[in-house]
Amino acid sequence: MESVTETTKDANKTKKVALITGGTTGIGKETALILASRGVQVVVSGRREEAGKELVNAINAQGGEASFVFGDVNQEDSIKQMIEFTVQRYGRLDMAVNNAGITLETKRIGDSDPDLFEKMLHTNVMGVFLCMKYQINQMLENGGGSIVNLASIAGLNGMPYSGAYAATKHAVVGLTKSGALDYATDNIRINAIAPGTTNTEIIAGAISLGQYDYPTVSAMQPMNRMGNPSEMAEGIAWLLSDSASFVTGHILSIDGGFQAK
Repeated sequence: MESVTETTKDANKTKKVALITGGTTGIGKETALILASRGVQVVVSGRREEAGKELVNAINAQGGEASFVFGDVNQEDSIKQMIEFTVQRYGRLDMAVNNAGITLETKRIGDSDPDLFEKMLHTNVMGVFLCMKYQINQMLENGGGSIVNLASIAGLNGMPYSGAYAATKHAVVGLTKSGALDYATDNIRINAIAPGTTNTEIIAGAISLGQYDYPTVSAMQPMNRMGNPSEMAEGIAWLLSDSASFVTGHILSIDGGFQAK
């Protein structure tokens, strides 16, 4: 198992422990910072080792407790290793954020590349499914936990030039709601957020593909701006927390009013 950076502090078993996939940038990074600032022991997972080390070092320098483990949600063994690392390091898994995801093209369905669609399905759907599977099994051993998946407004609506991506995020919504029903009596809550257009690398990548520009994506929200990753992270932190103890199977839209239209 490959771990790059970890704290030297002994694990405090009274604290909550969170695992964040795709945790080195964007919404995942902001979630790690917010959770750590609130006393959660955080495991940041992702493929960007340098960014992961920098983030963990920053959290630890501010008095938080964080570790980094290399993780690729396209690989089942890597997902297992993330969770094994978390339990070995901190003794348990209480919270999980399934943030890793990709978008690879913005085209009408008739012009879309099936190979790119398959890659998005593998990362955005199978990756979330496998993460949930192994996270849930670990949480059952703990006596409960909370999971937040990253869906999208594209998982609640049709999106022009984004049929493949929208399909993957609709699948995340289905996994979230079905999982919530499966484990509602096992003290495991499963929710998702549905971000509106947010100032992240995924949006930058979509814009670079040519069908959108920043003014257009900003105007999609009634508030006429993109969301910030920290605004998404606050919603995630709430869903994970005991303040949301009666919330499961919910898709929290954080979208500047998009769903109200």
